[in-house]
Amino acid sequence: MTRPTPSTGPTLAPATTEDPTAQPARRFRLGVMGGTFDPIHHGHLVAASEVQSLLDLDEVVFVPTGQPYLKEGVSPAEHRYLMTVIATASNPRFTVSRVDIDRAGDTYTIDTLRELRAARPDADLFFITGADALEQILSWKDADELWELAQFVGVTRPGYGLSEAGLPADRVTLQEVPAMAISSTDCRARVAQGDPVWYLVPDGVVQYINKHRLYAVGAPPREAPANRPNPQGEA
Repeated sequence: MTRPTPSTGPTLAPATTEDPTAQPARRFRLGVMGGTFDPIHHGHLVAASEVQSLLDLDEVVFVPTGQPYLKEGVSPAEHRYLMTVIATASNPRFTVSRVDIDRAGDTYTIDTLRELRAARPDADLFFITGADALEQILSWKDADELWELAQFVGVTRPGYGLSEAGLPADRVTLQEVPAMAISSTDCRARVAQGDPVWYLVPDGVVQYINKHRLYAVGAPPREAPANRPNPQGEA
């Protein structure tokens, strides 16, 4: 007896129904810690760690500035980049980007965020900066576009007041961080005076500073930007 030939027609997939209560896929949350990092210190690291935990960030990328606007005598970018790599190496949620260092010309936050947005269209950006810098943000280059690219997180020491006049409340978050009392300026001054900076900056960074004689009296001259006007006002 001849067996019937199996049908070779299209197979219909079983009907599916979408769950109306299903939550949309969570977007990647990327913190962006910009700074000169000359040198990077524990205040920077504690601030990044606190914000990462509080805002449930998947990653915090540290972005050393290339040529910071109107900052004279900045250490060479490669030194600042390598110190940042050393300081962040032990935290699996911390990474370091060369996006500003490898871009020619002055560093502007708007350019940083545009490049990071283009590289990570799947991510929501959270730009972490000092609250004192945040007060000046309205004078930064292309300030209106900044709010479209990122949420801004202003970190400050306890008791520091911040004027939020003109800042969009839904795009700005403030966070107190006790370790923000440490400053790169003070660290450089201590090295120049021969005072220790142990426990102010990571051990590996202290060793790097000593090895390359950064900030010490008689050290090689630091980078000196040419004098030029600052039409956008961003530092």
